[in-house]
Amino acid sequence: MARWLFGLVGASWLIAAGLLAACNPPQAPSFHATALDNPQFAQDFRLKDPSGRERSLADWRGKVVLLFFGYTQCPDVCPTALSRAARVMELLGPDAARVQVLFVTLDPERDTPALLREYPPAFHPSFIGLYTSVEETAQVARHFRVFYKINPGSTPSTYTIDHSVITYAYDPEGKLRLAIGHDAPAEAVAQDIRTLLGSQVK
Repeated sequence: MARWLFGLVGASWLIAAGLLAACNPPQAPSFHATALDNPQFAQDFRLKDPSGRERSLADWRGKVVLLFFGYTQCPDVCPTALSRAARVMELLGPDAARVQVLFVTLDPERDTPALLREYPPAFHPSFIGLYTSVEETAQVARHFRVFYKINPGSTPSTYTIDHSVITYAYDPEGKLRLAIGHDAPAEAVAQDIRTLLGSQVK
């Protein structure tokens, strides 16, 4: 009798444990960058590539998208961000084919399509520059919560621009998942991208 009761209690405990385990949702993946939980901004865009073709996030569905705002005459921040992105692509190896880096200009008056055709790919041949009109650039920046301010120069064409230095990361389904700081090392960014590529968490 005692053995039967022990078996019954043990079986009941295993069933209860199984039910509890089934009720526990899968753990969210861990990231080095700041994880964004269902953000209501930076959902999509309508911008032009250097050939004049209108682009949106849907064009890169199935890939992790890294999106950064800047301008080609930026003296330090933008080259640093794009150089890090190029290093990330190197670290990813074959997985780099599943990543798209986008550089959105905040300076469409000077960053012509011809210049955008050359500048981002100078860091990596797969990088793409995007632009829109001056007025729509301001609207896009607000939607993406990107701050920028034009500082007067000695001539009308020598101004600089202060701007946000965050890189946004979208998962292969086109959902904004991460805000990557400017100081994040390439190794950490590469690890986060691998997590996004393999994550099934919605």
